[in-house]
Amino acid sequence: MNNVLQTTTPVVKNLIIANCVALLATTLLPFGDLIIEHFALFNVESPYFRSYQIFTYMFLHGGFSHLFFNMFALWMFGRTLEWRLGSQRFFTYYMICGIGAALLQLGVGYAEYQHALAATGNLAFRLLGVPTVGASGAVYGLLLAFGVLYPNQMIMLIFPPIALKAKWFVVIYGLIELFFGLSGYQQGVAHFAHLGGMIWGFGLLWWWRKKGKIFF
Repeated sequence: MNNVLQTTTPVVKNLIIANCVALLATTLLPFGDLIIEHFALFNVESPYFRSYQIFTYMFLHGGFSHLFFNMFALWMFGRTLEWRLGSQRFFTYYMICGIGAALLQLGVGYAEYQHALAATGNLAFRLLGVPTVGASGAVYGLLLAFGVLYPNQMIMLIFPPIALKAKWFVVIYGLIELFFGLSGYQQGVAHFAHLGGMIWGFGLLWWWRKKGKIFF
């Protein structure tokens, strides 16, 4: 594992490049807003919704800080996981988590839209124009996989500056996302997409273990 921590594995490197290029395109190109309109993830009731958005949305980000933290987590956890799973299986896992995150977010978004429509039409129509972007759902799937495959590996948090075993790190982050998602606090963050990435990630790991393709 020491060798992989000194290098960036190929899939992780290419994912980081693709996400960086996408941010540059949406930021610098004159038709950046059109890229968001066509490739971000919109509510299924929105006129902007397209089925392929469950794939493309995870390569778009809302700004540099959004991109940086997602790519840092991808780089930090993804290298070890790609080394453990192999590049092909790692890429499959990453994409399934991202798509699964989108599906859960779409389901929750549809329920929110129907609820808002019954209460006040104006709020409902505003929900249709709010896109979801970011690799966070896929990244949370990586966090889950790291906690499952390396449960006793110590992780140093930045804030607060304490060390935790990976398994507790995953549990705490999952509970935080569930709390924020159900309570409605911290608006503007796709908490259920984060949970969706973790749920689909766990399901895929369980399936691979059942098939004897991985062991943990």
